Amino acid sequence: MSARRPAPLRRRPPIPAFRPRLPSGLASLFLRGLLVVLPATAQAQLQVQTYSPTPAQTTPAQTAASVDASPNASADTPPAFRLQIEAPPDIRTLLERHLELQRYQRLEDLDEAELQRLVQAAQAQALELLATQGHFAPVVQLDLQATGERAPAWTVRLRAEPGPRAVVSAVELQLEGALADDPQGAGRRQQWQALWQLPAGSRFTQDAWDRAKAEALRLLVIEDYPYARLRESQALVDPQQHTVVLQLRLDSGPAVRLGPLQVSGHERYDLTLVERLAQLREGSPYRQAELLEAQQRLVASGYYDAVFVSLAPEGPADAHPVRIELREALRQKWLLGLGVRSESGPRLSLEYVHHRVPRLDWRASVKAAVERDHQIVSLEGLAPPEADLWRRTGALQLERTAYDAYTLFTQRLRAGRVQLSEALDRAWYAQLDTAQRQGAIEDRDQSLSLHYSFTRRRFASLPFPERGWGLGLELGGGVSLGEQPQVYGRWLSRLLFIEPVALARSRLALRAELGGVLTRRTDELPSSQLFLAGGDQSVRGYAPGSIGVTTDAGVVVAGRYLATGSLEWQLPIRRSTGPSPWEAVLFADAGAVANRPGELRAQTAVGLGARWRSPVGPLQIDLARALEPRRWRLHLSVGFRF
Repeated sequence: MSARRPAPLRRRPPIPAFRPRLPSGLASLFLRGLLVVLPATAQAQLQVQTYSPTPAQTTPAQTAASVDASPNASADTPPAFRLQIEAPPDIRTLLERHLELQRYQRLEDLDEAELQRLVQAAQAQALELLATQGHFAPVVQLDLQATGERAPAWTVRLRAEPGPRAVVSAVELQLEGALADDPQGAGRRQQWQALWQLPAGSRFTQDAWDRAKAEALRLLVIEDYPYARLRESQALVDPQQHTVVLQLRLDSGPAVRLGPLQVSGHERYDLTLVERLAQLREGSPYRQAELLEAQQRLVASGYYDAVFVSLAPEGPADAHPVRIELREALRQKWLLGLGVRSESGPRLSLEYVHHRVPRLDWRASVKAAVERDHQIVSLEGLAPPEADLWRRTGALQLERTAYDAYTLFTQRLRAGRVQLSEALDRAWYAQLDTAQRQGAIEDRDQSLSLHYSFTRRRFASLPFPERGWGLGLELGGGVSLGEQPQVYGRWLSRLLFIEPVALARSRLALRAELGGVLTRRTDELPSSQLFLAGGDQSVRGYAPGSIGVTTDAGVVVAGRYLATGSLEWQLPIRRSTGPSPWEAVLFADAGAVANRPGELRAQTAVGLGARWRSPVGPLQIDLARALEPRRWRLHLSVGFRF
């Protein structure tokens, strides 16, 4: 950049900057709760120097890119004129999409004088559109030609030679406010400058300039400085040198620390419950992510139907109040479910939830589900969270499952502690298992065990994840309670990985599950402590529990080692108006169960399916074909589970 800069001429920006204003009253409260902080941004002006275009001969590249941009004229409503654009492909697409001249092609009373005025306006607009892409010295020529008596009577030919795209020659970032004055904020300031997205040497476009400004402001707003503001920004253009100097001035505002909670809407449940679930401590630095996490924890707790967490409108920066607005859930509720499974027919489920059992203050949940081959009844109690979010829990479950050769009755009694959140679940518990088989196999086994489990989730946009990963691990050990007690250890790991791919804006999902039981003998262990595979969340194409160890009598029983995996291609279905709530899926599943690792032999299946973003979560419809035996099976499930 030369030392002498041309004096820029101020003009209306090609794309006006957006200046949001935070409304007052209830609308303000709603927006603050939804977004936590919605900072207003000042309008930025783009200063450019333009030159009148001069006629030039069309280059061969432009001639090859020539296109007739007018729609096909019908016999009833012939176009008033035909528009032809000759330009490189990317510029042609830009002009076709945004040039206002095309809107007037169907005017029936358009005369030559009015058309001349529209052509002149189109030339100015074309220059502005090219400037948004960094072309500040283009050559744009428009010709108006009469075509005779046949319609359309006129042809407008637009030739555009964009010239070189401007490059950012220098960036001048200026920071004001508390962060600029903080002697301990040097690291934060250096990080902020290092993350600038449009450095010197980058090609300039209006979109890239807008994104860089927005990101620079966001980096301040999300941590410590929720009232950061964009004070001034401008791009100084030298069209002769095809360079741009960027100037940006931001005011960080004061550094904010959280103050007391201001809670409204709590009647049925104690205020202590809100404080423990929110985990927003007075004096801690402001973090936008922490306010969002507090909001999510409160909603996920089940005690509240709606929650809005935001900074209060006013307050001291060193102790800024946090406003929590609640709409509480009913203390009791009933849930009735109807469904169908391809392997067992109709399914009926009933659930009763009491959020605050009298004299106990625990949440109690009773569930029952009935279908042809499977019935289950469970009772679960969950205490209110403690200060560290750990909660006491207890559960009783009774289950009956009919297999081809025998019927399995299981009972499980569990007691322990659990810590639940959107990103991490942890639990430890003691468990008593009883399993009794009737039919081709007659036995009854029991075990007493102690377990620890955790699940880590890092998914984007739950409950419809588009990328991310989840990892789960369960470790346990115990002793069988038969005539010859056996000590055993048990482990189970799960992985789900989702990653977008460039092909058709689709995704790949990889799922794997590995487990094992370490013991000398398994004949006195309950089958609920061993492994079976097959079903909706295991190996599709096979019935639940149909993949296991085959005995000499041809009966499939649970085994000591488990390995399953799935690869799924998820293809969003798009309409002309935009994305739809449907996705198509192709998948391949495999799984095996054995008593020795070397005996694992995979059972495989392939299939296709559909996903629907329903109001209650993802609806999954899968049609899978097992490769051995060769048969089709339909799988239906609702919700994202990991």
